[in-house]
Amino acid sequence: MPRLKQIAKSEAGENVQKYYQALFGERDPVAEPGTATGTPGNWWTVFATVPYVFDHATSHFGMFGMFADKSISKLDPAIRELAIMRAGYTQASQFVYSQHCKAARRNGVAEEKIQAVPEWQVADVYDARERAVLAWADALILQGGRASDALFEALHTHLSDEDILELTYHIMGYNLHAVCCKALRLEFDDVPERIVEVPAPGEGEPVDWAGSAWTEAEGPTRKDREQND
Repeated sequence: MPRLKQIAKSEAGENVQKYYQALFGERDPVAEPGTATGTPGNWWTVFATVPYVFDHATSHFGMFGMFADKSISKLDPAIRELAIMRAGYTQASQFVYSQHCKAARRNGVAEEKIQAVPEWQVADVYDARERAVLAWADALILQGGRASDALFEALHTHLSDEDILELTYHIMGYNLHAVCCKALRLEFDDVPERIVEVPAPGEGEPVDWAGSAWTEAEGPTRKDREQND
């Protein structure tokens, strides 16, 4: 379940209703969750809690994305989706990655390119422009924006200033959504923490992390030392 409350259709502000209508039709998305792509849809119902935040968070959908006036953006949507998929994957957001695999297909990205996003560095399915875009996404997400001059010049060879700014905006926008979804347990990112201690087999006394290897490396055990005392 999401960590924050959800806003029912009857309680949603006017600025939210158009998104509810587009995604859920006449249904109340809290009482009857679910979207056409199989997601619970609670990204929308939770963000609607604070309408002005909702406006800000969805502004790029209206400008360049799913509800876009296609005359506004000149960026190739296939390139955009390739970058967003990589952002979702590297940020470990199942929601962002999964949804934009679907968006990528809709925008003409070949299946072999979608499937190779996790290991793009060793895949031979991308051209020079696509590789520059994927490397740019990694520099933004994995290196916190430490993009080298060489990488920028390679990207600039293929994309205009306007395209690069918009591409960067999309990548970082979906980085924001990925982090929010994980922290607030939204959509496909509503999963328990998987990094936990795994108990040692058997019961009884505590077991050192390396077993006998630890004892041999460190010399006498605590029990031996106590006996010698």
